[in-house]
Formats: sequence, C-alpha cells, structure tokens
Amino acid sequence: MDNRSHTLGRDVGNADAGRPATRTGDVMDEIRRRMSGRVLTPGEKLPSIRGFAKAMKVSPSTVVEAYDRLAAEGLIRSRPGSGFYVAGAVPPLALAEVGPRLDREIDPLWVSRQSLDAAPGVLRPGCGWLPADWMPEGAIRRAIRNLAKAEDTLLADYGSTRGSLALRGLLARQFAAEGIDAGTDQILLTASGTQAIDLLCRFLLQPGDTVLLDDPCYFNFQALLRAHRVRVVSVPYTPTGPDTARFAEALEAHRTRLYITNSAIHNPTGASLSPQTAHRVLIMAAAHDLTIVEDDIFADFEPEPSPRLAALDGLSRVIRIGSFSKTLSASIRCGYIAARPDWIEGLVDLQVATNFGGPSPVAAEIVLGALGDGSYRKHLAGLRSRLARRRREVSALLEPLGIRPWVEPRGGYYLWCRLPERTDGAELARAALRGGIVLAPGNVFSVTQSAPDLMRFNVAQTGEPVIDGLRRSLRAVGGGG
Repeated sequence: MDNRSHTLGRDVGNADAGRPATRTGDVMDEIRRRMSGRVLTPGEKLPSIRGFAKAMKVSPSTVVEAYDRLAAEGLIRSRPGSGFYVAGAVPPLALAEVGPRLDREIDPLWVSRQSLDAAPGVLRPGCGWLPADWMPEGAIRRAIRNLAKAEDTLLADYGSTRGSLALRGLLARQFAAEGIDAGTDQILLTASGTQAIDLLCRFLLQPGDTVLLDDPCYFNFQALLRAHRVRVVSVPYTPTGPDTARFAEALEAHRTRLYITNSAIHNPTGASLSPQTAHRVLIMAAAHDLTIVEDDIFADFEPEPSPRLAALDGLSRVIRIGSFSKTLSASIRCGYIAARPDWIEGLVDLQVATNFGGPSPVAAEIVLGALGDGSYRKHLAGLRSRLARRRREVSALLEPLGIRPWVEPRGGYYLWCRLPERTDGAELARAALRGGIVLAPGNVFSVTQSAPDLMRFNVAQTGEPVIDGLRRSLRAVGGGG
C-alpha cells in the first residue's frame, strides 16, 4: 500500500478528528468521503441542499451550515444562484478503504466491490459473470495442458506489442463473417475489455471533455470515465436503442467527443439495437464528428446477430472492443480493440507506455486454444439454450414477488426488472446484503439516478435461495410479496 495515499485520504476523511460528533459534522464527513473516493471530482456540483438534507435525514439548515464550513476550509466554493461546487484538486484515493463494507455508498463501484470481495457462501445475483460450472472447463484445461508443449519463449518472454498474431487472425476471420473487413493490423489485443476502454479514453480524451452514455448503462463505464475526469452526459435507453431525439439534443447541446455503448444485448437492459436506430445514430455521429466505442462483449449470446454499428460503419468512426471473460473465463484476462489502422498505431505506443505490451502471451495462448477447440461452438450453442430456459424460469420465480422484466431479452443472462411499487432498489440491496445476497440496484447504472425502482438480475446466479432472501428483504423494506 502507498502510505502517502493512505495518509492523504485519511486526512480528508477525518479533518475534524477529535471534535464531538454532530449532524453538521456528519454531513461534512460524507462530502469529504465522496471527494476522497472520487464520487465528487473537481468542478462538480454538490447535491442540492434540500435533496442532500433528505438523503442524510437532517434539516436543510444543517446542510447549509456544513457547506458553509467546507467552503471556509477551501474544499468547496459557492456560485451565487447556482449552488456549491468542488474546488481544486482532491487527494489520492485512500487505498486503506478497499474491501466490502455494508455502509458503503451505493455508487457505480458498489456492485463490483461487493461481488468481487464476497465471502464464500454469499449469493451474487447482482454480479456480471456466469458461475464457474457454466464455463467450458474442458476446453480451458486442454488449452492449459497444451502450454506444457509450448516454446520456452512463450512461457518466459514478453509478448509482441499487438499481441498474438494467431489470435488476431482468428478475430479477423470472425469479423469478416459479420461483414467487417479488418486485417490483423487493425486489431490490438489488450489485457482486458476494461483496459481496452481505458486505453481509448487515454488516447481520445482530455480532462474536461464530454462523453455520452446510455441511461442506464454498464456502471463501470461511469466509474472509468470519472477516473479520467471527463464530463458525462446521458440519453435514455429504449427497447430499440438510445432515444434518438434525445441523442440529437445531447449532440446539439454539448461538444461530445465520444459515445460508449453496447449494441448487442445491452447491459443492463438486455435490449438490442434496431436497424432504424443504428442508422440514425451513425448519421448523427457523422454530422457531429462523434467517435463511437461499441462494446460487443455479449455478442456470442445472441441467437441471431442484431445490427452492429461497427459493421455498418466499417470501422471508420466506430471502434469495436470486446473480451472473452463472459463466455470463456473471467480469470484468463484478454481483450481486444478493432479500429482504423492509424488509431491502432497510436494505441500500440500507448499500451507499450502503460503496460509494456499487450496481454500475457500465456493468457492469449489459452484463449486461442479454447476458442479453436472443437467443443467451443457446441458450448456456446448449449449456453444460449440453457440461458433461454433460465430467463423464463427466473421470470416466473420473480413474478410472485411483484418483480417484472422491463423487456424480454433476445439472449444473455440479465433481466432488467421493475420492482414492486414504492420499493427503493438501494434500500432493498442493503437489506439483502445483510442477509448475504449481493444485488445490483438500478441507480448504479443510471447517470441521472432515474432508476431507483429497477434492479438487474443475473439469471444464472438466481435460484430459490436468492428468491427466498429477496422475499425476506422485500418485507424488511416494506415492499412487495
């Protein structure tokens, strides 16, 4: 651990250490904690006085006093007629706070932290991956055994800057089947899908730039963009893709540099992009010089391919990214970027500077071996059928609780569901966590915090024990069955 980061983060969180606990002090500590944890970044507006008073269960005058004291300390500043804003730089993230906490704010990192750090026995219907026994264990083990016969250099040396040529060739052939003409020189292997987005943000964005996201969207898009200190605006997502009228309004109102989305089996909604919406999005992107990052990580779960922006655009202003963690293994990290050749050249240099090359050659070789295994295609077909049954079963289990899908997905393992009337997803998630169940409440996916009554369920991780726990948690918060 970096002791300097720990100390600075602790100092911000406990600047009033030793003072008697007061309601004003509690409000101040919460604001400091959000700043230290990058929930509030420089220049960002603080919550409204009335809204924060309601959230903290204090009077508006208490929040006013707390904001005034924080302004006197120089941590925030007032803009007359506009509100309070974070002033100056915030200290490094306090690494000492890593770990699952029941009192952690339910923000875009909440589900990831609770799911990844869950103790054995904790149920995880809110997590974003399949159970281990749903994955192609046989193909992975065969690929690992074949590594024993590999050249010493593969086991001991750094890999090439672009990653395995053989794996890039396999991806190029898959893209060709979709109608995307991309040679191996247009494909860069990365350490993961998340690292692919991180590289693209480093390559294309500067602090203060504006990025467009769907609302709702994958929560880690928000968390990663916050780390890059860019401004995020959002457009509502519909069962056929982004709301194109609101998309146009956002492009007119903001100088938007980038749009990040899932086209196939959108996370968290499970919706798929329609041809009409795809066409309109690409026309607007061309008119406003907008670059699109299309995260295609769920493509293999579709029974039949839906429209892809990268295929329609030909990798001109659309960048395709993906990884193999959802269908192969989340432990063997390997992702990719497919883009214009000149952009790939710049990304290669950036990856060398930040990671000294692409993914582990061992990881890439395991992925290549598993994907080329004769059983992998059968695994995917079986997985799609199994998930189709499981989506129906889980929908039937949730129905008596008053929990209903927002849309019927064409594939994948997510159900984006509306909760019973007057049920707050964050409260339900906290109640469930006390009972050993990690849920994914709607607002962690929503830039505008407009999904408090929605919840994402991973059907492969949702069984009778989860349903029983949900029933108890709903009763505890006064909602539904």
